[in-house]
Amino acid sequence: MTPRLFHVSENAGIARFDPRPSPSTDAGVIGTAVWALAEPFLPNYLLPRDCPRICFRAKDSTTERDRERFLGAARHVVAFEAAWLDQVRSARLALYEMPPETFTDALPEAGYWISRESVTPLGMTRIDDCLAALTAAGAEVRVVQDFWPLCDAVAGSSLRFSIIRKGNAAPRKA
Repeated sequence: MTPRLFHVSENAGIARFDPRPSPSTDAGVIGTAVWALAEPFLPNYLLPRDCPRICFRAKDSTTERDRERFLGAARHVVAFEAAWLDQVRSARLALYEMPPETFTDALPEAGYWISRESVTPLGMTRIDDCLAALTAAGAEVRVVQDFWPLCDAVAGSSLRFSIIRKGNAAPRKA
């Protein structure tokens, strides 16, 4: 069964999405596509596009130690640098719901779906408060002073994680 699919943008005026080259070579998608994400992965993208973030949650093989260390009572965590807080607070996003008919699952562990055809969204919702949207989507928001310790720890854990736009994070401290 296809989940609800979404596309998040800082552009609220998109009437049709046309296939484009992949924004990242990490996705393993060759050629052009329209990108969407499955609803359970939506919290990973409810921030300004360029904001570096660490998103994580448990998976079946996550150890109890990692659950306690990183999640506590949280089900899904989205962490970003304190230096981005003002930009996160002032960001305005457009959440487009995408029709599932032409989409196929491209990268299940990341929630990515693609369509090789142009897509007209079913509708668009404005997000004027990213922090409230994250909370409403079931994510716990964590604001960190230094991106790298959490990034490294999560990457070395047994959690399911996504580290997005880490190249935009402040440099590692010496």
